[in-house]
Amino acid sequence: MKISYNWLKTFFDTGLSAEKTAEILTDCGLEVESILTISPVKGGLKGVVVAEVKSKMKHPDADRLSLTKVDIGTGNELQIVCGAANVAAGQKVLVATVGSILYPVKGDPIEIKKSKIRGQLSEGMICAEDELGLGYSHEGIMVLDQGAIPGTPAMDFLKLRDDQVFEIGLTPNRSDATSHFGVARDLAACINYLAMENNSASIQLKLPDVGSFETDPGSKQKMEVQLEDAVSCPRYSGIYIAGVTVTGSPEWLKTRLLALGLKPINNIVDICNFVLHDLGQPLHSFDADEIHDGIISVKKINTKTKFKTLDGIERDLEPDDLMICSSTHPLCIAGIFGGTDSGITEKTKNIFLESAYFDPGRIRKTAKRLGLKTDASFRFERGTDPNITVYALKRAALLIKEIAGGQLSAEIIDLYPTPVEPFKIGLSFKNCNEYLGNELEKKQIKNILGSLGIETLSEGSDALLLSVPPYKADVKREIDLIEEIARIYGYNNIKTPATLHSSLNGLLKATGEKVRDTISNFLSNNGFNEILTNSLSKSSYYSEKTNGTSDAQIISLLNPISTDLSVLRQTLLYSGLETISYNFNRKNLNLRLYEFGKIYSRNLKGKFSEDTELSLFITGNEGPEHWNIKSESANYYSIKGCVEAILKRLDLTDIRYENGTSLQLTDNLSGFTSNKQFFTFGKVKKNILKSFDIRQDVYYANFSWDIVLDLLKKQKLSIREIPKFPSVRRDLALLLDKQVTYEKLEQIALTTEKKMLKQVTVFDVYEGEKLEPGKKSYALSFTLQNETDTLTDAQIDKIMERLMNAFREQAGAVIR
Repeated sequence: MKISYNWLKTFFDTGLSAEKTAEILTDCGLEVESILTISPVKGGLKGVVVAEVKSKMKHPDADRLSLTKVDIGTGNELQIVCGAANVAAGQKVLVATVGSILYPVKGDPIEIKKSKIRGQLSEGMICAEDELGLGYSHEGIMVLDQGAIPGTPAMDFLKLRDDQVFEIGLTPNRSDATSHFGVARDLAACINYLAMENNSASIQLKLPDVGSFETDPGSKQKMEVQLEDAVSCPRYSGIYIAGVTVTGSPEWLKTRLLALGLKPINNIVDICNFVLHDLGQPLHSFDADEIHDGIISVKKINTKTKFKTLDGIERDLEPDDLMICSSTHPLCIAGIFGGTDSGITEKTKNIFLESAYFDPGRIRKTAKRLGLKTDASFRFERGTDPNITVYALKRAALLIKEIAGGQLSAEIIDLYPTPVEPFKIGLSFKNCNEYLGNELEKKQIKNILGSLGIETLSEGSDALLLSVPPYKADVKREIDLIEEIARIYGYNNIKTPATLHSSLNGLLKATGEKVRDTISNFLSNNGFNEILTNSLSKSSYYSEKTNGTSDAQIISLLNPISTDLSVLRQTLLYSGLETISYNFNRKNLNLRLYEFGKIYSRNLKGKFSEDTELSLFITGNEGPEHWNIKSESANYYSIKGCVEAILKRLDLTDIRYENGTSLQLTDNLSGFTSNKQFFTFGKVKKNILKSFDIRQDVYYANFSWDIVLDLLKKQKLSIREIPKFPSVRRDLALLLDKQVTYEKLEQIALTTEKKMLKQVTVFDVYEGEKLEPGKKSYALSFTLQNETDTLTDAQIDKIMERLMNAFREQAGAVIR
């Protein structure tokens, strides 16, 4: 959501910089993701100043050119060749000095250089309106008031100001902050709280005055409104305005909308958009002459029908959709989008202006089904303020009368059969302080709530009864009130204990949540980032060819919100690859990601199942780039090492490895225990990566987390002292047939020496011309340790001899 800093200051001006304002907004939960400086005129008219024409004479070598002397306030006169017929001595004009760049409304940018025109020196340019990008007029140069002072920058003289636009990452629960007024309300609450704490003066929000609103005498035009569905539309307000002139908007209004990236359309539509972003109340304007019989009906259409919206697209409406209708046909999809038949055009003379409050659930359902996302639906589906409809209507009507003319032909229609009451919530001072971890005084709590418009109905010794206004749609419980207090009090002000106490417990008999937290911390501490992806996925990912899934096993949604989110996922692989692709497109190429998530399946008999999985993804370099350390790319053993590290952290042993049969992975291994496969890992196939536009290797591992938790429940806890005696390492080089795996060698070693052998590691593998065809060489290290005594050379030699014999007999090894 975009918020203009200049616009924000119309409610109050604290004198704070844009950067400080952004900091306060972020601290109170309205995270400012970026600040963009924009100018009302491209280039900001840099180098353009007010000047006085001191003299004018005819150019000696050109009939249509004049030779002028101008004073730009520096004391030295500049000579400028001018082609405008209306230039004259004594005028105050705007001059683009040498080095400035102009951006005319048509054509390419103009760089002002010192030059000779028909043999005469020209040291600048006296400008017309279109040459400065201020308008389309090219009838002559701009002639200013005589009070203009030479040397004044053009931006200052024209009272044009650069603006800073905040990009706010608005969370879905903050429906009260979907406007400049809503953001200003939070900002004022933070500033006023600090003022109260420091015993300094507070500030007051300045809402535009609508006290001058009154109907025009003698007007007889009326509109009848029939509210047939007061559940879907609890409040409907409107007014008839006659005799308007639809044309372009004034510059100030265009500037406001352009700052937010909105395209000005005409004065009526622009005023509606302005009020929406100003107050957070969506409005809709109808061409009143297209409303047959002068009747507006707010109702469900109760039948399937076609409806063409303002964008020219014909849409299929369902019987349950709420519509604004005339006596003969629908005019507008309520709270979402208007229709072409009643839209405002240059021919429109009379309008009916709507300001309503719609049920958020109803708007959300219709908007998602139609795939329509408008500024109005964005606000209605989150919840607007039902008590601001009439004020917003008056605000818009006065602006229309000022800018587009017309008469307010009748009193405001306001149908509000069942007013939305404030929500009453109790707040315990004790609970508030326990949740926050700080001891706030009762006065502080009351001041914060009061600054947000939350009224205290009664106060006891340990609690408050509060009235929450309807515009705070997300505040329904005590914990919501505590969150509001925390926002304004400041999360940065909540104390963090100097010491933390914890006990080191094993994972035996631990809850599933604790086991998950342990592995999450373990992975995060080892360079992984956790991701959370959608459980809904594309149906195209699942087929017999890609992952052995038949159509009968796919769980499809009856009413998907989009074609990309139409089925329940059966693996975490594809959503993880979508995340990697998203990062690759933003030049983030070195990734280590993990996710705990649900997968869903249905067997051929129609039985549904829901399972939890842990997935790991590694791609790119193993470490950051450094000038004296070569960073190696991740490989198969990177993911294998991570899998083994997780197994070690979980203390899961007695695992049998087998070559996997995954359709998505190459060189994959699967792990089994008690005849259950509970993990697999390998490299994602190239054809799958290509479909995600990923152009480097991705290594993937997947754990069946439900099986992991079952295995942990069956574990027995064993505790032993840390060995007091040193370990010993011995190495062997073995010449083997190529088909002999390291896993087999490890099993032979651990079976041969069960007591003293603690670890087996391969540290070198060689295959090449120096060996016989079909052979390879493994270099293995063996860690030996006696936990009750120091190992002697005789004991070590005896163990190594047994190991060498076992390798010869069981693996056909030649000891090198």
